[in-house]
Amino acid sequence: MAKVFATLIFVLSFLILGTESIVTVSEHYCSNSSTFAPDSAFETSLDLLLRSLSSRANSSDGFFDTSQEKPGDANAVHGGFLCRGDVPKDVCMECVTNAGVSIRKICPMVRASILWFDECMLQYSDRNFSLAVDTAPLLGGYNPEHAKEPAELMKLLNSTMNQLINPAAERPDKKYAYSEVSFSESRGTTLYTFVQCRPDISVARCEDCLRNATLNLLTIEKGKIGGRILLPSCFVRFEIYLFYEKASNTSNFLKVDKKRHSRSRLVVGIASATSAVVLLCVVICFMLKRERNKRNSVEEDPIGSELSELHSLQFDVCAIEAATASFSNHNKLGEGGFGPVYMGTLPCGRKIAAKRLSQSSKQGVQEFKNEVELVAKLQHRNLVRLLGFAMEREETILVYEYVRNGSLDQLLFDPQRSMQLDWAARHKIMVGVARGLVYLHEDSRLRIIHRDLKASNILLDDDLNPKISDFGMARIFGAEQTQGSTNRIVGTYGYMSPEYAMHGQFSVKSDVYSFGVLMLEIITGQKSQYSYIADHDAGLLNYVWEHWRIGASLEIVDPALSESISANEVIRCIHIGLICVQNDKEARPAMDAVVLMLGSADSVSLPVPEQPTFVIPSVKHKQQSQDQKSDRSGEKLNSSSKTTPQYSVGSGCLTDVAHR
Repeated sequence: MAKVFATLIFVLSFLILGTESIVTVSEHYCSNSSTFAPDSAFETSLDLLLRSLSSRANSSDGFFDTSQEKPGDANAVHGGFLCRGDVPKDVCMECVTNAGVSIRKICPMVRASILWFDECMLQYSDRNFSLAVDTAPLLGGYNPEHAKEPAELMKLLNSTMNQLINPAAERPDKKYAYSEVSFSESRGTTLYTFVQCRPDISVARCEDCLRNATLNLLTIEKGKIGGRILLPSCFVRFEIYLFYEKASNTSNFLKVDKKRHSRSRLVVGIASATSAVVLLCVVICFMLKRERNKRNSVEEDPIGSELSELHSLQFDVCAIEAATASFSNHNKLGEGGFGPVYMGTLPCGRKIAAKRLSQSSKQGVQEFKNEVELVAKLQHRNLVRLLGFAMEREETILVYEYVRNGSLDQLLFDPQRSMQLDWAARHKIMVGVARGLVYLHEDSRLRIIHRDLKASNILLDDDLNPKISDFGMARIFGAEQTQGSTNRIVGTYGYMSPEYAMHGQFSVKSDVYSFGVLMLEIITGQKSQYSYIADHDAGLLNYVWEHWRIGASLEIVDPALSESISANEVIRCIHIGLICVQNDKEARPAMDAVVLMLGSADSVSLPVPEQPTFVIPSVKHKQQSQDQKSDRSGEKLNSSSKTTPQYSVGSGCLTDVAHR
């Protein structure tokens, strides 16, 4: 409650300032992964950094990054700002200065946050931005008023935004562009659009970021008369009023209809005391409701809102049927536990992958809803992107971006196609999956446990960049929650951690275990689920452990890698994999530490791993596992399950797969 009223005071202070110097807070993101103590060394560094950013705003060209750190400093803080490309230096300086003060009030005592004003963005983090991913967090807002002709507006917005991407990305200095286009709503209205990237990113990264933002703008803000999508590396915005300053130099301007821009700028926080009081009352009601919703979202419903609130992502089944040629076998990409997957092409030319729930699937509507509601909130380059869903006429379909190279297992375990995966590609895949898990565990708004990480759930794009998929079994934890338990074991044998397989306990460390198994599969080219490898009948983990223990790690490397490996790097990765699959979950590293280990060569020492424990399901449980489904009602947070599956512990591995 104190945080609510502190924010209200901040909002009210801007209402009193007047129209000339007003700076409107658009969106903010406060990381919940870690905090700092008052009067700590980190707070001192943060204050120095924010003052530095404020002082540089007037002398910079609208963009600046800096750090307050010493070699090996655990209290290092990195920060930067980006002003909208059209604003003059004095407005930029005022915005950055206000942002530096406001970010401490809106996001108190957190080690990473981002604050967006209309005129600028300011962010800081305890991680270096050069290692950060520019697709998260994704923030957005929209004008609640609906367009009278939404189809025409969305079509025009799509074409206009896509025409702005290349001109903005290819600019050598400030990477921004804007346009004004007339359309026929009412008696003539002008659509104003604006896109911008950080000037320090490449043309390709800028284009990717703007396309990602535009796609989200077209789905989230569907049918509205204004909206914006904000990312750390870029943003896009549209309105039906002029919200930017037009420069005398028109190199940023796409196409002008100069006769149609008489609509005046909307000014937030107008002079009337009565309107200020009314607005303040609205803010109070909104913020109190949001606080209640935050508590309820963790305590009552860990997944979130019903699908009805995601209507902007809903496709018509007939559109999916047309895109996939009525789900023809010619377009079929494969089949998993959910059902068959088909490639399709939308009328705009975009390729999609449509997952169609089969009648015989062991997954149900709950898993479908879980995946839609969860993945729709996630944006990361190493997570597969959900484009939408369809649910009508007894059809249940998930629509994803099309990833050309399919799943990792299709390449890794195929004797011919595995030749495409040299050591550099396999190392990139391991690092990419690790970064995706860091996002799920630490950097998204809630801690997310995947629970079914495996080779078949890793998709590979044209450049063999990995994307984690299949979130039907994922679970969300609140900021203070560390583990959950279930009396129904779901997932895939061979990837399950001992505490999950034996006691139904899952946490971020169970995902770490699965990642360790995946690493060892990638290195050896062997499946963990099989109970034998050549003459070794004890399973993959024991096979790897025995060779690592006697210093013969290179003997287990996939023969397809014989000419491309870096011996020291391979041995180090085997070591990291064994650290991740230790029986004691507390001994397993967090995923951000794994990313550091993978990228640090020999500069970060590795602990000596304990011999992994191998869990073998009893005959009775093997039979039952074929019919298992997820049962959310059987899951609890921070508590033990009442029933324990029948497992034994030995020096073998699980011998079968619970197909999903």
